[in-house]
Amino acid sequence: MDPGRPQVTLQMLADRLGLHISTVSRALHAKPDEGRRAASSATIARIRKLADELGYRPNPHATSLRTQRSNLVGVLVPRLSDLVLATMYEGIEEAASEVGLSTFVTNTRDVPEVQRSHTEMVLARRVDGMIFGDAYVDGGFLDEIAARGVPFILVSRRAAGHTSVTCDDYLGGRLAAEHLLGLGHRHLAVIAGEPYASTGIDRTAGFVDRCAEEGVTVPAERIVHSAFDAPGGRRATETLLASTNRRGGPAPSAVFAVNDFAAIGAMGALRDHGRRVGSDVAVVGFNDTSLAAELPVPLTSVRSPMHQMGRRGLQLLNQLIAGQAAESERLTPVLTVRASSDPAAG
Repeated sequence: MDPGRPQVTLQMLADRLGLHISTVSRALHAKPDEGRRAASSATIARIRKLADELGYRPNPHATSLRTQRSNLVGVLVPRLSDLVLATMYEGIEEAASEVGLSTFVTNTRDVPEVQRSHTEMVLARRVDGMIFGDAYVDGGFLDEIAARGVPFILVSRRAAGHTSVTCDDYLGGRLAAEHLLGLGHRHLAVIAGEPYASTGIDRTAGFVDRCAEEGVTVPAERIVHSAFDAPGGRRATETLLASTNRRGGPAPSAVFAVNDFAAIGAMGALRDHGRRVGSDVAVVGFNDTSLAAELPVPLTSVRSPMHQMGRRGLQLLNQLIAGQAAESERLTPVLTVRASSDPAAG
């Protein structure tokens, strides 16, 4: 629309056509059967033709008042600086635009008090629904939100009793274990992520269970929790190496980190201790972010469908907003082998 021209309104269209404004509004905004009840097909055609010629665009605020819909979706994530969450949000935003919804995102830093206050802020904007990317596995806070009748979906993480779209994290952990066991590794360690996040819980469980099926035990002292970032992975690896020094015995020949950035931190710590990643010790990450293949020693990683998780999360939320049922989904991961675990793959 030419910025120098006045905005075309429903009243302007009604005056041009000699019709009541309510007739014009119904013809342009009502469902097809409602529009036919409001006016004849010929009249509807005249209204829409003039609206197109003059460049009429609906006023989103007025539309929300008529429909009691804001067409807004609030998204909560721990931190959008995380490449995994940013990729997921791109999928959410892409799918939202396809169905006429707008989204906005806020960071909670995985702090329950911040999650609670930001949720209230989001709800105050009269959103039609919410997407939580920061769910705690116990789901207590989400139970409160559900009791208020707010449609919402979880993405990336699951919590009991609530609809979610996640990677099949348990399967992903099993894939990592099968790969390392197949290479002959028996002294294994896990950088397990935060203890309240289903991602780390399920990936670790899949890994440990698959090892147990082959008669390989991952000792409790070799399962170390950490933040989902490089500093967390470095600290966890330092803890693992210090524990080995105290206890004696063989050091881990392979490390599975439940997040690529934790794996990158682990690789840095191993390097600083004179351990060569890929030859002295194998490292496997999770998510297969775009950085994984570009590292000096390319990182073997379990690829999670981050963008698709976001898309499906929004699509399922749209079903809930429309009053339809929605079931949880687990998307399939794929292992990508690189030099960090298998020099032959480099």
